[in-house]
Parts: sequence; structure tokens; C-alpha cells
Amino acid sequence: MTTLSIRLPDSIHKNIKHWAEKEGISINQFISSAAAEKLSALATEAYLEERASRASRTAFDAALEEVPDVPDHFE
Repeated sequence: MTTLSIRLPDSIHKNIKHWAEKEGISINQFISSAAAEKLSALATEAYLEERASRASRTAFDAALEEVPDVPDHFE
């Protein structure tokens, strides 16, 4: 495990301390979890952008053509 020293504005530190206490976890656990969540969000965004770059409007339209028409049950 790595030790990291960071500078935080007092207001952010106060909020982290509050929420960590409310969640019953340490400040270290709170920050570690927050960093992991951010990394997950960034990785998901990169994955979706990569998938979208391989998308084909023609293939999408062809797939939609295969969907059968069904009556609208919400009328």
C-alpha cells in the first residue's frame, strides 16, 4: 500500500470528516473509496467512447429492421 499526502481546503476536509463519521468509516477509507469510484467512472466513460467509436448507423438501422411491429398497449 502507498502513503499519499494531499492538501485539501478546510471546507472539503470538514465535509469528508463529516461523511466518513456518518458512514462509520475512516477518512482514509472514504478518500480511497471516492478515488476508486472516480476511476471506475473514468474507465466506464473510456469504454463507452471506445465502443461508440466502433458503432455503425447502418448496422443499427439493419438491427431495427429486424424488430417486429407490435401493437401499442399504452393507448
